[in-house]
Amino acid sequence: MTIMNRRTLMKGAATVGALSATGLLNHAKAWAQSSPWKPEANATLNILRWKRFVPAEDEQFMKLVDAFSQATGVKISVSNESFDDMQPKASVAANTGQGPDIAWGLHSLPHLFPDKCLEVGDVADYLGKKYGGWFAAPEATCKVNGKWIAIPAAVNGGYINYRISSMKKAGFSTFPDKTDAFLELCKALKANNTPAGFALGHATGDANAWVHWLLWSHGSYLIDKDEKIIINSPETMKALEYVKKLSETFIPGTPSWNDSSNNKAFLAGELHLTSNGISIYVAAKADKALNAIAEDMDHAVFPVGPVGKPQELQLTFPMLAFKYTKVPNAAKAFMAYLLEAENYNPWLEAAAGYLTHPLQAYDANPVWTKDPKNAVFKNAARNTLPASGIGPVNEKAAAAIADFILVDMVANYCTGAMDAKTAIATAERQAKRIYR
Repeated sequence: MTIMNRRTLMKGAATVGALSATGLLNHAKAWAQSSPWKPEANATLNILRWKRFVPAEDEQFMKLVDAFSQATGVKISVSNESFDDMQPKASVAANTGQGPDIAWGLHSLPHLFPDKCLEVGDVADYLGKKYGGWFAAPEATCKVNGKWIAIPAAVNGGYINYRISSMKKAGFSTFPDKTDAFLELCKALKANNTPAGFALGHATGDANAWVHWLLWSHGSYLIDKDEKIIINSPETMKALEYVKKLSETFIPGTPSWNDSSNNKAFLAGELHLTSNGISIYVAAKADKALNAIAEDMDHAVFPVGPVGKPQELQLTFPMLAFKYTKVPNAAKAFMAYLLEAENYNPWLEAAAGYLTHPLQAYDANPVWTKDPKNAVFKNAARNTLPASGIGPVNEKAAAAIADFILVDMVANYCTGAMDAKTAIATAERQAKRIYR
C-alpha cells in the first residue's frame, strides 16, 4: 500500500485540482480497477447530503460523483437537505428500512440509530493507514463499541467572523483571546451600532458550536466521563451569567435564527461579529458588490474562558450507509474514493476552507496557506471535542444534541423565558429522560 507523505500530498494538491473532467475520469477508472471494493452489478446509489453553503464545493463534489459513476457503472442520485432537515430524514429512513443508501449528516447522527448503520471499519482502516491516521474527535464520532459505523468525510470549522474596522473602532487592535475582553469588545460594538450576534434558535451548526464553546469554556458540561449528569453546577450558573451579558449586545432577532440567518445579516452589513464557518467570507469574495466586506473581515478562534484552555465544538460530517442497502460494496467504494488524495485535495480547495480534513495527512493542502484568512480553520478537526464533550459518544449523546438541550437552556435564560435556575433544571430534567 502506498503511504502518502507531505511532499506527495502537496504535489497532488497542486496538480490534481486543475484536472479536466477527462483527467478525473481516467483517475477514477484506474482507482476502480485496483479498489478493494467492487460495486454490485447494476448498482444504483442514492445519497442524501446536507445542502451546500459554498457552491464551488458542491460543483467539485458532483464532478467526483460523475467520474465515479462513469468509472464504476454505478448510477448515483444525490439529494440535498438543510442542516435542520437531515436528522429527521435520516431517522425516518433508519426506522422504516427504506430510503437513501448513504446519509451524509451532521454531528453524531449515526449514534441515533447505530444498529441500523453498515459497519465500515475496512474503509476506515484503509484510509487511516494510507493518510496518516484520523483525528481523535472525528474518529470517536464515527465509532461505537470500537466499531466504525460511519466515515468522517469532513469537519466544518465554525469560528469568529468579524469586521476588522469595527473591531478597531471599538478600541481593539487585535482580536481578544479571553472571554472577559471579548465581552468588552461586544459591548463596544453595540455602542458603535456595529453589533455582534449569535444564533439562539435551533441552528444545528451555528447555535450548537458557540453555545457549547460558551459552556465548556466555563467548565460546564452536560455529562461527565461516566455519563453522570452534571449540568446543574456552579460552572453552568457562571456561564449563564456571562452569556446573559453577552446576549444583551446582540443584534435583534437571534432567538429565531437558523444556520443561514447570520450569513445574510453579515453580508447585508447589519452584523459585524458572529460565529460561522468560512462561507460568509467565501460569498463576499465571490461577489464584486461584497468585496469590500471580504477585505474588511477576518477570522479568530474562540476566546479562552475560565477553564484556561481552548474548548471547541466543530461540526463533523459523518457519512454512513444503512444496513438495508442492497449495494454495500458500492457504498463503501464511494466513501473510500471520495477521501483519496486525487479527489479529496481538489475538493478541499474548492470548499475554500469551509470543510476541514479529518485525516492528518491533508494538513499539507494549500488551501490553508493560500489566503491567511483561511488559516484559522485548518485545525478544526484536530482541536474539536466530540459533541458529547468530556462524555462518551453514543446514542444518548446524539439525542441530547439533536434535541438542542443546551441551546434551549441558554436561549431560555437569555430571552427571559426562564430564570437561570429554571433553565438549568429544565435542561437537567430533559437530560435525565435520555440518560436513564
